[in-house]
Amino acid sequence: MMNKKERLLEKQKFSTALTIFVKGLGDYVSGTDGQWTVKGFIDIYRNIYTISSDTKIVSKILEIHLFPRILQFAQDNSYSIVLAEHQNFYPDLSFIKQENPAVKFAVDLKTTYRDPDFPGHVNGFTLGSHGAYFRDRRSKKNIQFPYSDYLGHFCLGAIYTRTAARDLDETEIFRVKEIEENDYNVKQNHYRVTSVDNLHSITSVVRDFRFFVCEKWRLASDKQGSGNTANIGSITAIDDILAGNGVFARLGEQWFDEYWMNYSITTWMKKGKAVPIRSIEDFLDFKSGDKNLIVPIKTKKKVNEK
Repeated sequence: MMNKKERLLEKQKFSTALTIFVKGLGDYVSGTDGQWTVKGFIDIYRNIYTISSDTKIVSKILEIHLFPRILQFAQDNSYSIVLAEHQNFYPDLSFIKQENPAVKFAVDLKTTYRDPDFPGHVNGFTLGSHGAYFRDRRSKKNIQFPYSDYLGHFCLGAIYTRTAARDLDETEIFRVKEIEENDYNVKQNHYRVTSVDNLHSITSVVRDFRFFVCEKWRLASDKQGSGNTANIGSITAIDDILAGNGVFARLGEQWFDEYWMNYSITTWMKKGKAVPIRSIEDFLDFKSGDKNLIVPIKTKKKVNEK
C-alpha cells in the first residue's frame, strides 16, 4: 500500500513523461504546411475518398493515428495499456505500471476544434460522467477499473482548426498519380474522380494541431457538457486549457470531486425556494466557502462583439 507522498510522486512522474511525449505529436500528425497527414481512405483501386470533418470521425481516426506512438510511450516508460472494453466505458486508456499494478492512471483522448465565431476559444469537450462510478468510487459500472483505483485522471487533448467548407468538398474522390501503377487493372468508375499529382495536393479536413496534457479536474467548468447526459463540461478558452486554469484550479481536486458528486442532487434554500445546486457560486454559498477562490472564466465573444 502506497502512502500519499508515494502516490503523488508516481503521479508527477507520469504527468511529466506524458507532457514531454505530447510535444512531438504535432509534427507526427502534420505535414510541413500544418495540414493533417491523413488525407482520406483508400480502396483497392487506389481511389482516395476524403473524410468528413465531423468531430466524432476526426476524433476516432486521430485516435487510430496516434495509437502506435502512445503504445511506444507506454513501453518506453514500463506501462501496460488496457483499452476500454466498451464504447461508453471510462477511460479510453488505462496505464498500468508493469512492476506495480497498483499504479494506474486514467487517460482520456479529447479533441476539439477552434471556434471560428469566438476567437481564442474552442468548441469544448466533455470530461466523463459525474454519475454512478464518479459518485461511488468503488463502482464498476461503465468504467474499466473503479475510479479510486486510479492515482490520477488525465486528458491527452488535441486542438485543431477545421478547413473552411468553401475549401473542401467532402464528397470528392481523388486519383493520385504518384501511387498509380501502369500495369494495375483499374476498375472503371461510374462517378466523377479528380486527378492530382501527389497526396499533398489533397486538402486535409483539419490542420494546425496543438496537443496538451492536463489533469481533468483542472479543465472542468461548473456546467454539464452535453444536453441531458451526466457529463462534466470543460472550459473553452484556449489559454486557460493549456494552463489548466479551470473553475476548480484554485479550489483543488477535492472541491471538484465534491461539487460534481452533488451536482443537481443537493438542494439549498435560495430566495425562499429549494433549488438544486448547479453553479460553483451556489455551492460555495452552501458550503460557506471563499468565493475569491473561484477562477474567473473567460466567456466567448464573437468577432464583432466588444
